[in-house]
This record gives sequence, structure tokens and C-alpha cells, in this order.
Amino acid sequence: MGDRTVRAGDVMRALLAICAALLALLPAPASAWGFFAHQQTGAIAEANVSPEVRAKIRALLAYDKQLGTPECPLETIEDAAVWADCIRGEGWRWGYTAAWHYRTAPVCEAFNARGNCAGGNCVTAQITRAHRVLADERLPPAVRLEALAFMIHFAGDVHMPLHSGDNEDRGGNDREADYGIKPGLNLHSIWDGPLAERAISDPADPVVRRYTAAERADLAGGTPDDWGRESWEIARSFVYPTAFDTDDLCSAPLPEKTALTQEDIVRGVPIAKRRVQQAGLRIADLLESAFAPGPLVVEDDRRR
Repeated sequence: MGDRTVRAGDVMRALLAICAALLALLPAPASAWGFFAHQQTGAIAEANVSPEVRAKIRALLAYDKQLGTPECPLETIEDAAVWADCIRGEGWRWGYTAAWHYRTAPVCEAFNARGNCAGGNCVTAQITRAHRVLADERLPPAVRLEALAFMIHFAGDVHMPLHSGDNEDRGGNDREADYGIKPGLNLHSIWDGPLAERAISDPADPVVRRYTAAERADLAGGTPDDWGRESWEIARSFVYPTAFDTDDLCSAPLPEKTALTQEDIVRGVPIAKRRVQQAGLRIADLLESAFAPGPLVVEDDRRR
């Protein structure tokens, strides 16, 4: 009996150890646009850069161990697209980056492209900073790799409407909202997660592919400030009015709770899909311009 008890206990401890190990492999919770949407923007970008740029990205990714973020790997461009959210799980180390994910502006006031970015602590300024760091081949590869990850992620963030538009509710975070029959979400989390995921999950019309020159002319272009203004306008003209069934958004305070109907969701899907596509193609353009100056020199001791 004693031997059987010991063996049973050993088995239980082994199972618990396996479960703990598996849980440790899970990424930290995403806080912006969901891991899937961000990964898709990275995959779109990778599919639409030149082979030369793709090779330079792979060369930089070889330095991922030097960043010291083993729980948040940086081995692929999809990893890079979610890395900035993943590291927020270590707030003691990366908490200062929290304000870099957004640049909200009130939807009931005139848009101010210079507002809410003290000291460059906002998403548009950080896209520009990261792009400049990535392009500077005099800097250590690990520094440029960190910039690559920040740039890719923040270029995705700025395309989510509620990272730019706000109605005294932290970009919809303080507005409880049902998503069809699913209760208990908020307006921000809906546009971050289920709506974006539905928009880019149609196998008949995949978003990850090589886009034509005509499609890129329609979807890409502009500056980070332009992209933020686009998102603000979508929040002002569609996200809030649709969620709260109003054509007069700013005449009275909005209720703290609402619900998106199936019709609302269907109307929002093409808008969310276009923003993901735009983000991916614009990331591709950022990568092309950042790597344009010259070849990346890969040192033999890059993994030390």
C-alpha cells in the first residue's frame, strides 16, 4: 500500500510540474489589438517587403537573446509584433512604456496632433523614434532589434481607433459593452479583440498575402500623425455613434453601458479589417525605408 501511495504521489507531482511548465510558456495577456491581430500585421508586412529587407530582419532577430526577455521571445516578425505587449507583464522593468501604446484625443474637440504626447511619450512619437533607431546602423544590433519590435507593434496600435479617439473614458475602457450575446466586455476590448479577430479570419479573403501595387496605393502611405488622425476620425464618426446609437455624440454624456448588436458588428467588420491591412502595409513601408541605407553586418558572436 505504501509503495502504491508513493508512486501515486510521484505521478501527481510530475503532472503538476508539467502543467506549470506549460503555463509558463503562455504569453502575457495582450493589452492592445489582441495578439492575433498584431501578429497578422507583422505577417502582412513580411509578405510585402523585399527579399533583401526580409533577410535583414532575420539577421537582426538572431540577436533576440541579448534583450533578456526569455518569456517574450523575438524569433520571428510575428513575435516582434506582440513583444511590446508581452513585456508589459514585467511592469517593474517596462512600465515606463505604457504610455507609448496610444495617443488619445477627445472626439468632441478639434483634433490636436500635438496634444497628449509630453516628452515623446505617445504612440506616434515612438513610431518615429523607433524607426530612426532601427535605421541607424552605427547602433548595436540588439538596440536596433528592440526598436524593430517597438516600431512594428506601435504602428499596429495607432491603427486601432480607440488608441486615438476618446470620450472621457480611457478610449472606451470605461464603457461597459456587450458584444452581441456576449456580455461583460468594454468598448475598447471589443475593438481590440473579438471584432478585429472576426474581421481578419475569413479564409475566403485572407489578409496575409502579397498586395498589388493598386491595393498598396489605396491602403498604405501617410505618416504616424496621419494614421492617428484617421483612427481618431473613425472613433468619432463610427465607433462611438454606432455603439451608442446616436447622431449627436457630444450634446450629452454617454451612458456607461451599451451593447453592440449583430448589425453593429457586421458594419464594423470591414472597418476593422481595413485598419489591420493598412497597418501591415504601412509597417512594410517603414521597414523598407529603415533598412534602405545599407547592408546589415552580422557578427559571429551575436548570440553572446
